[in-house]
Amino acid sequence: MKNLGLPLLAITTFILLTVTIFAAMGFSFSWIFYLTILGKTFLVFTVYRVLKDHYSTKKTFADGYEDVPYRDEYKL
Repeated sequence: MKNLGLPLLAITTFILLTVTIFAAMGFSFSWIFYLTILGKTFLVFTVYRVLKDHYSTKKTFADGYEDVPYRDEYKL
């Protein structure tokens, strides 16, 4: 897999949502505590991986957005 950022973000989201569900259902404190520590660790690792990713593009801000056509009246 070339880009690991999105799967890590999905895992982190799943872990932290599980913490919320466990807390609402009244699970024991130790489960919630360890899942919180695991979720925070995954969050820091995910942010690190995304920021250190070697992504490059040839597009600039002058190219505009890909999902919105760029009109002439807004050109710089």
